[in-house]
Amino acid sequence: MNFFRPRPFALPVLALLIVVTGCSSADDSARVTVPVPDGKTTKLCRNLDRALPAKVDGLSRDDPEPRSALTAGWGSPAIILRCGVVRPRKMTDPEVALGSDPDAVGGEVNGVGWLMEKRDDGSSRFTTSSRLAYVELTVPSGRDTSGALVDLAAAIKKAVPEGIAN
Repeated sequence: MNFFRPRPFALPVLALLIVVTGCSSADDSARVTVPVPDGKTTKLCRNLDRALPAKVDGLSRDDPEPRSALTAGWGSPAIILRCGVVRPRKMTDPEVALGSDPDAVGGEVNGVGWLMEKRDDGSSRFTTSSRLAYVELTVPSGRDTSGALVDLAAAIKKAVPEGIAN
């Protein structure tokens, strides 16, 4: 068997590997899934994007990939905001309403209602309640959550009116 005989596909495959490897990103930017809300909610989320602060909990804004007016981020590891998410299942869970769910609780910070959920990786996920769009905020494990909620309250109140989201 001749291992050195010409292989017609070897060169194109090798070239493709070199191109793909050369194009891969070495940065540590966060990646998120961009929500796909209806038009009315998208408009509210775009308004929120314009109202968001440059800093949250002392961290500078550094938006995740792919870039979208429906997502924002601060710091590394990033505090991630996504606007226009679907209502979390826990938001209508009677266990949460009764205060008997150890991983989820409702509360309010500076006039914005939140559902707080502890996640398996140690991070916390907050989702606004009683607003016309659901806004989700994920805070990495080990980071204080109160600063982020306080810093975002004014922008959320300004851009996303109270009401019940679809």
